Formats: sequence, structure tokens, C-alpha cells
Amino acid sequence: MNTGSTVFSQVMSFAPSYEFQRCVERYGGDYKIKTFSCWDQYLCLSFAQLTYRESLRDIEACLRVANRKLYHMGIRGKVSRNTLAHANETRDWRIYADFAQVLIRTARELYADDDFGVELQQTAYALDSTTIDLCLSMFPWATFRRTKAAVKMHTLLDLRGGIPSVVIITHGNVHDVNILDELIMEAGAIYIMDRAYVDFGRLYNIHLSAAFFVTRAKRNFDFIRLHSLPVDKTTGVRADQIITLHGFYTKKDYPERLRRISYYDAENNKRLVFLTNNFKLPALVIAQLYKCRWHVELFFKWIKQHLRIKVFYGTTENAVKTQIWIAISVYVLVAIIRKQLKVKRSLYQILQVLSLTLFEKMPIAQVLTDTSFAEVDGGTCNQLELFT
Repeated sequence: MNTGSTVFSQVMSFAPSYEFQRCVERYGGDYKIKTFSCWDQYLCLSFAQLTYRESLRDIEACLRVANRKLYHMGIRGKVSRNTLAHANETRDWRIYADFAQVLIRTARELYADDDFGVELQQTAYALDSTTIDLCLSMFPWATFRRTKAAVKMHTLLDLRGGIPSVVIITHGNVHDVNILDELIMEAGAIYIMDRAYVDFGRLYNIHLSAAFFVTRAKRNFDFIRLHSLPVDKTTGVRADQIITLHGFYTKKDYPERLRRISYYDAENNKRLVFLTNNFKLPALVIAQLYKCRWHVELFFKWIKQHLRIKVFYGTTENAVKTQIWIAISVYVLVAIIRKQLKVKRSLYQILQVLSLTLFEKMPIAQVLTDTSFAEVDGGTCNQLELFT
């Protein structure tokens, strides 16, 4: 790396500007724009994510203090609160969503061989959503409840590396199960979901796509046992059964056989019942896969805690989606840097170091591996970490 470049510009060099420009041209983002381009907007909001800025005025103040360094950071346009607010309101959020997908593809290739705790050849995904609460008077478009506004971030997380492969942002009143209609199922992959996604018609569509699902059965689940498979109860598996659905409508929605696995979680003193259309994997592996679903919950808690997606820089739907997608792209970009530079620190520690050194002119590899930063603490005992 060129020691004459700021750490921020070196971080952004891992983001392919050519691909970004293709996304901009796809939606005409820079049409009739002369001074403050989409790239300038992306750099400013990425800086805000990396340094935990709380408002547009905060971003403006910090960047204007370092006015002489903006050119070396890659920011060519004049930074002002009004310009940023207008850009967030009018520039199509799909530009940043498409660019995030470019980074996601790169990150998934880098983390393709990572271990997530279960020996498995297939790709495994965890599907879940998180609700981001908003003020109803300021975000009236984000329909959720009569006295509350919110958006939902539905995420399909690749368990290898904890990379979000699909993110869909909806109003808060959209039920989780509806997202199954938006996904293109990958043949041979395993989709791990909680009980909110139990809709046998949609699960059957996954089955018809030659993909597999693992989910929990609801308490009123009605079935007919065809036969039972032998189990080793010392592993926690209590039953492994081949079943069919009993209800008239559920049988019509899912006419094929299913596998029902009963598992006792001694650690939490809970009995769990899983449903899957995978008849080959051992019952214990199915239980272990469902336990890995917690990775997506960890992702939600981590990104809410360490990136700016709970306080927004604009109140329009476009501004909210733009900020969320840029936050996701920054998360993935730092994960790419960690892998390509072979940094051993956690993602949290990398973000902490970057937040203090973005204006420095020294090689980023040295910044992230310098022993003088070795004492950066990962936080208290309840601090969440990914890529540890």
C-alpha cells in the first residue's frame, strides 16, 4: 500500500469502484450531477459508519475539520448537511443494494472454506428477520402498528463466514413467512428457519427446488408416524421418525413424507422437535444445524450494536434503505479486508482500530497488525463478536 494514502482511502480501495460505477449507471444515479456524486455520498456515509457519526451535522463537522484531507480520502464534492440530506432522499437506494451484493459475492468466495462448527459439504443458510423500531411521527410510511413504526431486515445468512447472502428490507408489518416467496432456492443447500416460517405450501416449494430445510415443529403439529429409525439417546436425540401430515389442508400442501426429530437440549433443559426433508444426514447433525441458526441472531445484534442502523440520517424510505445497505456493505468490506490481509483480530477490534486511524497515512496492514494496538479490548463479557 502507498504510505501516502490515508487509511480510509486504503479501506475503500478494497471496494471495486468500477463495479460501483456500473451500479450507478444502472439507475442513473449521477444523471445531471456535477459536484457531489454517488461515490462521494457512499464515501461520506461509509465514513459515518466507521466512525460512529450520529447525524448529518456530525458528519459535516468532522469532514470539514479535515477539509484538506478530503481529496486524499477520495471525496471530491463539497460536503454539507443539506447536500447529504438531498442525496439520501433522491439517490436510488438500489445503487447501494446492488453494490453490497457485489461485495457479498467476493466475501462469500473468501470465506467459502471456513468452518462453522458442523462438518458439512452443502451450503447452509440461516433465515431470520430483525425489527428496527422507528418513530411513527417521523416515519409514517413504515407501517407496523397503530402507535409504532418499524422496518424489518430479513436476512439469509451464509453460515460459512457469517456473510449475509440475501437481505430484504420491508415494512414492519410484513410477516416473516412471506419472504420465502422472494427467495430463489439453491439446489442442494440447507435452509435453517424457526417456527415463524412453517408454512407447508412454501416448505414444499423448497422441497421441489431440490433444496433442504430444517425448522421447528409447532406445538399443535398433527402427523402420522410411518416408522421410527434407531437413535443413540446418549447424544440427546430422543426420536427419529418418518412421518406424513395428518390434516386435510396440510396434507394437500405437503403430500410427501417428512422427517421428525425429537432432541433434548440438556444445557437449557428444553425438548425440541425438528422437521426436515433431509433423510440422509444423521439426526444429531440436524440438531446441530438448528443450533447454528443462532449465528443470524448474533449477526443482527452485532450490526445493531456496532453500526449505525438504529438512528437514521434521513426520514424517507429511500434514506433509510440507503443507510442500511451502506452499513451492510461496510460490514462486508471490513470482513473482506480481514480475510485478504489475514488479520487475526475480531471484526469488532478491526472497527475500533479503523475508527481511530482513518486520517492517518500509514499502510493499513501495519495499522491492523501493529502490536501497539494489541491491547484494544473486545469489550465487556456481553460484547458480541463475529469472526473470532
